[in-house]
Amino acid sequence: MSTGHHRLTTTPITTDILRGALELERTAHGVLPHRLPAWARAQNTDPQLAMAEAQPSGVRLAFRTRATVVELDALPTKRVYVGAPPRPDGVYDLLVDGRPAGRAVVTGGNTLTIDMTAGTAEQTPGPPGTVRFGDLPDGVKDIEIWLPHNEATELVALRTDATVEPIRDRGRPVWLHHGSSISHGSDAASPTTTWPALAAGLGGVELINLGFGGSALLDPFTARTMRDTPADLLSVKIGINLVNADLMRLRAFTPAVHGFLDTIREGHPKTPLLVVSPILCPIHEDTPGPSAPDFSGMAEGRLKFLASGDPAERAAGKLTLNVIRDELARIVEERSARDSNLHHLDGRELYGEADYARLPLPDELHPDAATHRLIGERFAERAFTPSCLAIPAP
Repeated sequence: MSTGHHRLTTTPITTDILRGALELERTAHGVLPHRLPAWARAQNTDPQLAMAEAQPSGVRLAFRTRATVVELDALPTKRVYVGAPPRPDGVYDLLVDGRPAGRAVVTGGNTLTIDMTAGTAEQTPGPPGTVRFGDLPDGVKDIEIWLPHNEATELVALRTDATVEPIRDRGRPVWLHHGSSISHGSDAASPTTTWPALAAGLGGVELINLGFGGSALLDPFTARTMRDTPADLLSVKIGINLVNADLMRLRAFTPAVHGFLDTIREGHPKTPLLVVSPILCPIHEDTPGPSAPDFSGMAEGRLKFLASGDPAERAAGKLTLNVIRDELARIVEERSARDSNLHHLDGRELYGEADYARLPLPDELHPDAATHRLIGERFAERAFTPSCLAIPAP
């Protein structure tokens, strides 16, 4: 039920007022935004990717209204990791005419308990909650509510004290990006402060974020999804998940990258496409995966990761970040001879050795909030200016 003294009306939540999602699934409670379409989800057998694509990183409600009160009922699914400190509640960021205007959380919801040691997960149902933003400025304005980037979120009801209409097309280029948990936003402070969201804001582009925690694995269905999604700018950030999952060897990696890029090019033959190699991650620079949880620091409340592979196994084709960087640079150089809109960016330009000395990765894999800002600013400088790699001058 609505709160306060305002008379609120309910607006159906449809794709007209939702950005950043590729599909809406109707559920018993409302609608669930997805970042992969149903046909792609049907080809996936990995619970990690199923969880990640349903977490609405970059997904936001966007509408124009005179409302001074906005309420959103939502049913989150919160993760609990056995033996790890409690995770903070997912954050809902409010923007009014593009400027930060509020932040809230939804307590309660479903609970997904994950035991990384046993490899099990169990979900316990819970009730929906309500996000309320009141005392908004009077007059017509553009409202965006960015959903939690790291919590699956069923949208139950949207209520306002004035009518709602979709925001008019602002003519901004659409940027479609695919990457790992770093692109997904792991350890960012909020959904508008993941590095892709920050970069999109600085670059004046509309973000569709296909950053999937643990799941940037050159899956063909992800490439086909990118192929079929309209976009003006494309980027793929490849590497860290292939190492920490120990998924393939160099022999499989090279043709998989070519196949991934070939598939994207079937739908976007001339669209600027930026291939980004991994940011610095010292544990995996020259040591293969898989990554393994390190529980030795749990007394201090911090889970860390370590590389469990053997550097000697590089001779047998095991992947490390330096191996991947060298091969991606070679692949892009080779392909760009016949594809002038294909570009390469070494991820260490976004976060390198000097940055690690100043802003170390807290768990040895994921950047903190300050580092997300740094990466977002650097990416925007390199990709979203007239003289950049990705956007041609007007």
